[in-house]
Amino acid sequence: MKQAPSYLRVSVTDRCDLHCVYCRPRADPARQEHHGLTRAEVVRFVRAASACGVTKVRLTGGEPLLHKDIISIVRKLSSLGAVRFLGLTTNGQQLAPVAQALHRAGLQSVNISLPSLAPEVYRRVTGGVLGNVLAGLEAALRAGFGPVKLNVVVLRGINDGEVAALASLARRDPVEVRFIECMPFRHAPQNSDLFVPAAEVLPKLQGLGQLSPQPSLDPSSSATRFAIRGFRGVVALIAPMTRPFCRKCNRIRLTADRRLRACLVDAGELDARHALSGGADAEAVRELIEKTMMLKPGLHSERFCGAMARIGG
Repeated sequence: MKQAPSYLRVSVTDRCDLHCVYCRPRADPARQEHHGLTRAEVVRFVRAASACGVTKVRLTGGEPLLHKDIISIVRKLSSLGAVRFLGLTTNGQQLAPVAQALHRAGLQSVNISLPSLAPEVYRRVTGGVLGNVLAGLEAALRAGFGPVKLNVVVLRGINDGEVAALASLARRDPVEVRFIECMPFRHAPQNSDLFVPAAEVLPKLQGLGQLSPQPSLDPSSSATRFAIRGFRGVVALIAPMTRPFCRKCNRIRLTADRRLRACLVDAGELDARHALSGGADAEAVRELIEKTMMLKPGLHSERFCGAMARIGG
């Protein structure tokens, strides 16, 4: 095995209430049918994976808050002693009403997608309502999540002029604002025109004040973090295209249609239905995870293959 996995991302559903241009473009030929994991499947697999060394779990989608059992799933996973970190990535549209309940159930951290602070730009990028996600952010901060991270996929000609405004959210609140390079889709070449390298974002952040590099608590983290004097939070750059972090990647992904995937970008994956059904013992799950890790590329290809909502980002 190339590296022992310690990080598992679980796409509990591929359903989503938004249609983001960088996640599921309208040109996406993905099937119309939806997939999702049951509460029992998620808990069973995470328990087995934790016995194999997985200590960090993130629930994703689609939109994980559309799963009817999401709070119960969080409660069950947080009770597993081997899982030291439990997070969730959301578009924030449904977060405000459930933020407190998720925190009480044991969720430690939320990542919220926020590509713009302009209502019309936000609607253009996602099809959603900006007010809903801002209400979700406020609810997450009140609930006491730590950290709260804001994911900003930077898009040329759309939101690249908002870098300073978005970063300034970390001036007021103890959040981590993360600027992420857009990953082109193989079936949507127009996304290539939207690409902004992290090197173009950095000077805009420097314009807010001197950037002080911050150590990462996780050596396998994909983010390069900076503090800015006078800011309560931090800013970060994630550059999967211009500065790939493949060689230190220790994550695997369980998809909504019951596949175990080695890499977000490249399509190496194995059927996990037997393990999810409970038909596999702990040793069989360990073998499945080891085989999946062997599929990890030394360096991912330059275009994303698949539907992001299925894989969970």
